[in-house]
Amino acid sequence: MTHRLTIGRVRGRRPRLLDLFSCAGGAAVGYDRAGFDVDGCDVAHRPNYPFPCHHGDALTYLAALIASGEIERYAFVHASPPCQDKCTLTVGTNRSQGWGGTHEDFVAPTRELLEQTGLPYVIEQPNGRAQIRKDLTLCGEMFGLGVIRHRNFELGGWTIEQPAHVPHRGRVRGYRHGRFYDGPYVAAYGNGGGKPSVPELQAAMGITWTSEREELTEAIPPAYAERIGRAYLTSHTVLEVAA
Repeated sequence: MTHRLTIGRVRGRRPRLLDLFSCAGGAAVGYDRAGFDVDGCDVAHRPNYPFPCHHGDALTYLAALIASGEIERYAFVHASPPCQDKCTLTVGTNRSQGWGGTHEDFVAPTRELLEQTGLPYVIEQPNGRAQIRKDLTLCGEMFGLGVIRHRNFELGGWTIEQPAHVPHRGRVRGYRHGRFYDGPYVAAYGNGGGKPSVPELQAAMGITWTSEREELTEAIPPAYAERIGRAYLTSHTVLEVAA
């Protein structure tokens, strides 16, 4: 597949980005800060999402955009498909309880449609068994955040330099097997003992526009997407100017 390089910034306007499975907008805010105009799409109603957002199934919406040609208005696509089937936490829980096979894998159909767009894209997933290339891995400590929050990114149609992983300063605060551990990071998942308050979670993630715990625990920190967006715009601005 040959990917188009659509560089709106060089022509004096902000390029437009499609944010699929957008949740409350952790990635979207980062891309906005990097220099994109952002449109979201999520199957759940997301009143806290800070940009225009289509309410509906992300893959159905993407297929419709491709079929109608409306995908042409976008320069880039970010997708964070549901990952419960392969994420480390769910896999471990399912194994311990004798469960399994209860979640659909959305990564492969997402990639198939993204390839049809001809656009550069990112697929984001947590650590686990999701079948994506780990072209980029980011961690909260790379940005001085109060969460570890390792996330992997598959890049379609472009590349980015992998930054060095910064050693963690300590443990994630909370209970492990009945024992409490203190540390410089909070656990951005669940509601169990030792989990952070909503204000603590907002501060640790760098997210202020939603106070919904579920949305906070599902989000990626905006700093991650800002790094990705700036790297893309910088590298492709250089390419077009050189041409």
